[in-house]
Amino acid sequence: MLDKELLKQVRQIEIRTKGLVNQVFSGEYHSVFKGRGMEFAEVREYQFGDDIRNIDWNVTARFGHPFIKVFEEERELTVMLLVDMSGSQVFGSGEKTKQQIAAEISAILAFSALKNNDKVGLLLFTDTIEKYVSPRKGRSHVLRIIRELLSFEPRGNKTDIKSALEYFNHAVKKRCIVFLISDFIDDNYERILKIVGKKHDLVGVVLNDPRESVLPKAGLIKFRDAETGKIRYIDSSDRRTQTWFAAQYIRRMEQRKALFLRSRLDSVTINTGDSYIKPLVDFFKMREKRW
Repeated sequence: MLDKELLKQVRQIEIRTKGLVNQVFSGEYHSVFKGRGMEFAEVREYQFGDDIRNIDWNVTARFGHPFIKVFEEERELTVMLLVDMSGSQVFGSGEKTKQQIAAEISAILAFSALKNNDKVGLLLFTDTIEKYVSPRKGRSHVLRIIRELLSFEPRGNKTDIKSALEYFNHAVKKRCIVFLISDFIDDNYERILKIVGKKHDLVGVVLNDPRESVLPKAGLIKFRDAETGKIRYIDSSDRRTQTWFAAQYIRRMEQRKALFLRSRLDSVTINTGDSYIKPLVDFFKMREKRW
């Protein structure tokens, strides 16, 4: 991608997503994702109704009447974006591909973190670790993340969520918020999903395309698997083929839903043919009610 074209795309995403952050997501983000804990701020004289467990006995003994410790939320967080860059992500039956939607959602999350003075990092993966960007603060860092998402050309085509989560688990020791953005067309990652979910606040962002659930009746169609490169021909007008195609999609969705439930993983599903704003807002509201 040419530098001028890339910069134009980055600027367009910044304008579009920063507007959404300012109008919709910033307050939701702050409410939902709490700080890591409470840190000591000061001491003050005891007032009726204060928790006696917070009395500072050293200061109380020094002045002869009770003082309590005051704590405030340790607000600063670290947000990690784990983004699937495999071959299936370049698919899109509408105006945008899964990869483009992933870039915009990542930008919204990154600018929300920036507005709340949080750090943001990025991990791009296929069936290998493609790129790791350490968490940092600042607008220039967020713009770098967006540039990487728009312009990065991965070496691999397949998907290995297990390896991505294992790499992340070793690379990032401090607890953080993790958004795993993928279509989750993969297997054998349940164990590491549970491990990461216990250590971090892990959220699955599932990208679906409507064409993956319904096969168009267009006669003989040539299919090429974006991840394996295999080519096959399918009679898309055949009723049995239509039924099989829909059943495979439903089976995959049900298996993933069951996996998320077993792993106690929060998730939000985004369809490429629809706006991602409502699903994200609904997700934030659901999380806020739980708190």
